[in-house]
Amino acid sequence: MDFHQPGATPLIEEFDWGADPGALRMFTYVPPGLAVPGRAVPGLAVPSLAVGAPLVVVLHGCTQTAASYDHGAGWSTLAERYGFALLLPEQQRSNNPNGCFNWFQSGDIERGRGEAASIRHMVEHMVRHKGIDRSRVFVTGLSAGGAMTSVMLACYPEVFAGGAIIAGLPYGAADNVQQAFQSMLQSPARPAEEWGNLVRGASEHRGRWPRVSVWHGAADKTVVPSNAREILKQWTNVHGVPMEPSEQSMVNGYPRQVWRDETGEERIEFYAIARMAHGTPLAPGQSDEECGTAGPFLLDVGISSSYHIAHFFGLADAGNVDRPDRDPAMTPKPKPEETDAPPHAPAPWHDRRAPAASSPLPILDGEILEPGAEVDRRFGRMPPRQSVPIGSVITSALKAAGLMKKP
Repeated sequence: MDFHQPGATPLIEEFDWGADPGALRMFTYVPPGLAVPGRAVPGLAVPSLAVGAPLVVVLHGCTQTAASYDHGAGWSTLAERYGFALLLPEQQRSNNPNGCFNWFQSGDIERGRGEAASIRHMVEHMVRHKGIDRSRVFVTGLSAGGAMTSVMLACYPEVFAGGAIIAGLPYGAADNVQQAFQSMLQSPARPAEEWGNLVRGASEHRGRWPRVSVWHGAADKTVVPSNAREILKQWTNVHGVPMEPSEQSMVNGYPRQVWRDETGEERIEFYAIARMAHGTPLAPGQSDEECGTAGPFLLDVGISSSYHIAHFFGLADAGNVDRPDRDPAMTPKPKPEETDAPPHAPAPWHDRRAPAASSPLPILDGEILEPGAEVDRRFGRMPPRQSVPIGSVITSALKAAGLMKKP
């Protein structure tokens, strides 16, 4: 199925799926090979799944919709390719004028309340009525969706086996508009223990914690890259592993850091994408490691975060695909070979390919920096800008981030 044509979407909206205190919409995608004939729930257009199917919850960013983010990030392509289901909650403009998930509103980021509770109820609906394997539920999101991913991992750690935070913020970074600005633009540092306590205090969970993948552009000026450092401090503390990574390698030309637990299992990974501003890293194309379509905040930098996140979740491998209708030509390849790098090697500069001029959704100006731009290579932090009125910065950020609800 061709999901790359503008306006085309495989997503289906579901209704009557349960309590919705956050007033969100629910969209799903069930690959045809996973659907079980005759198991559709009365009154619903969405088919049920073979028992044991994995689920990925995908949370869009500001100004995006479930369909537009899926089209750009390529998650439905991966779901069909590797055999898992998708749940894509969608924000309503009546909740937030720019369509952002309200990751900074206390009534939406606590267990059992608001938008977080709505997403949890959607997941439970998928588990109970669609045959989802409760032990293989994952969540990922961009920007406001990345921050809401942090919320879901903290508030419902028993629900999610793993999560991926793209250009997001740590849980507890803000619970009002002023704190949201401060965290996005300055990312005040806190001790790792303080960050970890926020997660531990969000629920009564004391069992195994979700695995976490963190992605951030080194030149992000919307959500500054030091937020990634604070996310890593939060989750290394929760997992009880040192802040120093266990190993580092190069993947598709970018540094990947990994933190392993005492058993040697990967629990946290981090990708720093040099010269990339605010958005989801993409590698559009037709190979197993490529998917998606470049556009605003969906940036062709030569590495597919969606694919590598799915691999980190254990979904993008041959062992996950047992569908009889699968085209043998689409059999997934092993994870691309990683090359060793010194454990403290800085993130290098790369002249990654730019999107073709004929791209249906051109990159926004300034989303990929010119080759001569400078960054702090430890955490990809942009140097301080001089003579910039803070009032205008805050006003612009308000308009861009949709950080205020309508009255």
